[in-house]
Amino acid sequence: PQSDWAALLVAAMLRKLSSRFSFAREPTFQHTDGSERHHTICPSRWCVTQQDLRDFRHVVRVAVAEGDIVPTDRDEFDPDDNVRGPSIATVTRQLIVPLTLDAGKASWALSLHPGGLECDLFITHCWKEGVYEFVDKVLHSWPR
Repeated sequence: PQSDWAALLVAAMLRKLSSRFSFAREPTFQHTDGSERHHTICPSRWCVTQQDLRDFRHVVRVAVAEGDIVPTDRDEFDPDDNVRGPSIATVTRQLIVPLTLDAGKASWALSLHPGGLECDLFITHCWKEGVYEFVDKVLHSWPR
């Protein structure tokens, strides 16, 4: 079952612009002890689904539009760009770390799926890569 604070997490990021973005399902986190999860769940199960990636892309777009993710000297991305987007490093610093710290310090994947998921493939990324470009390429290349 989803925790009550999961609704607060989603609301904090999406409340103002939720009517401007459509989600297949609203991404929600379960509050968990991240340290415990990372010691008890095998890393091969720290996974997300295709839908999680689609929803993540929307969450990032909302965060950029809301000013929660902003350009920096290290990443001068164009907030209006929907092709490349902010770097993965910027998204990690400005979105993922703050949200997952509030969610019990678990990874994004284990915050969404505290018991982990069966992994079908492994994907790596470059920290400077644009997050939209990354997500779009992964979704396009995902085995069918």
